[in-house]
Amino acid sequence: MTKEQLIALMLSRLEKEQESIVSQWANPEGTHTRHFYVDDLLPREIAHSIYDAFPRDADGFFNRESFREKKRTLTNLQNCAPILSDITYAFQDQAVIEKIGSLVSFTALDPDPSLYAAGLSMMFKEDFLNPHIDNSHDGERQKYRRLNLLYYVSPDWSLENGGNFELWDTDVKKQKTVVAKFNRLLVMETNATSWHSVSPVIVDVPRCCVSNYLFSTQSPSGKDYFHVTSFLGRPDQTGKRIVGRIDNSLRNLASKALNTGRGRDLLNTDHSKK
Repeated sequence: MTKEQLIALMLSRLEKEQESIVSQWANPEGTHTRHFYVDDLLPREIAHSIYDAFPRDADGFFNRESFREKKRTLTNLQNCAPILSDITYAFQDQAVIEKIGSLVSFTALDPDPSLYAAGLSMMFKEDFLNPHIDNSHDGERQKYRRLNLLYYVSPDWSLENGGNFELWDTDVKKQKTVVAKFNRLLVMETNATSWHSVSPVIVDVPRCCVSNYLFSTQSPSGKDYFHVTSFLGRPDQTGKRIVGRIDNSLRNLASKALNTGRGRDLLNTDHSKK
């Protein structure tokens, strides 16, 4: 299966689900954040082969662990099975980007071949991603992040497994859960109030995801703004919510002073290692 074949399959599936996608995007249920998902994005045997290509022990992945998150990520795909690179960059094909953009009425979207904050992710038992809004820009602070593309490939994934995607209200008190279902593509809008998270994984099975982000010179709000990736605790995690607000403020100040894009590691409470 080549990247070009993957692209053709994606485009066909998006076209077939066009009416549902447009409806989901225009009428978000249980959240203010616009989003849509498409099930059975690829033939099941191909989705299984993508999952099988992930190393079961996350060998070579970076471990991120702090009060903000616990997960493993990989952006350098050179030593991965070819299908992992192909599926990742298939989402960056211009035809795929234009198709998704047309479905959500976004124009002038650009991919990020450097996989800034994107790539492959694996989450294991007790891993999590606390409620957060993504950093507003790319690494060079030239473009705004506009869309998150998340493709889940762990077979037989269910709500009871944990590790599911959550979209929160602006106060981060109520959430809508979207199951990280096998062979599901989830696309969500990124802006200053699109709080989202991943619930703790409960099972001893790796949750595998292929992530991409699309950027634009156009601000989501029409106004110039900037913020780093900003985390809070869950509603019952009072201490983490307090620490998160302080941490977010300090990293925003540092990022603006140093003119850096992400600000995530300026205060290195993460312990990132291979």
